[in-house]
Amino acid sequence: EEPPGRSDDSAGASRSGWRAVREWAVVIGVALGIALVIRAFVVAPFYIPSSSMYSTLHVKDRILVNKMSYRLHDVNRGDVVVFEKPAEAPIPDEHVEDLIKRVIGLPGDVVEFRDCHVYVNAQLLTEPYINGDCTQAAPTGGPADVDGDGKVQVPDGKYFVMGDNREPNASWDSRFWGFVPKGNIVGRAFVIIWPLGRVSWL
Repeated sequence: EEPPGRSDDSAGASRSGWRAVREWAVVIGVALGIALVIRAFVVAPFYIPSSSMYSTLHVKDRILVNKMSYRLHDVNRGDVVVFEKPAEAPIPDEHVEDLIKRVIGLPGDVVEFRDCHVYVNAQLLTEPYINGDCTQAAPTGGPADVDGDGKVQVPDGKYFVMGDNREPNASWDSRFWGFVPKGNIVGRAFVIIWPLGRVSWL
């Protein structure tokens, strides 16, 4: 008489169960790895904490940023970009590491403020996203307009950025702390993904 014990079918089922667990662990691990790589190098979500880009972006909006964009083409005027906070930008909240603004001046451009409007290379810049608000000029003698001539010359390898909210003191941007080095740019914001009622391309 054979001693009692597990049948071959029971042992096989146990091995099959552990094999399934290992396979799922590998699948989940690979999926998480791919997600981390995508977040680090391709697309990443960001949260909007302030009204500096109103009314294009609202407080608590969530957006996606394409980190590959500027590996494929140049930064364009009008792009909404996320960038690492420049050392020169005295943002009160020390926990803020990234900012989001719109590119107004490209390297070599001359940005000028006249009669509440922005001029780039002596041409009036069409800005439908500001809702007709008056644009405050860069302070003369400040980091952007050092010589106080009322014009801002964008240095090579840097960008002049501004928030879409042009109400006084609404956007702490290049007018007040200077330029964004190209190396600080994380990527281009291209879509609002939350809340659902505001899902749209940027």
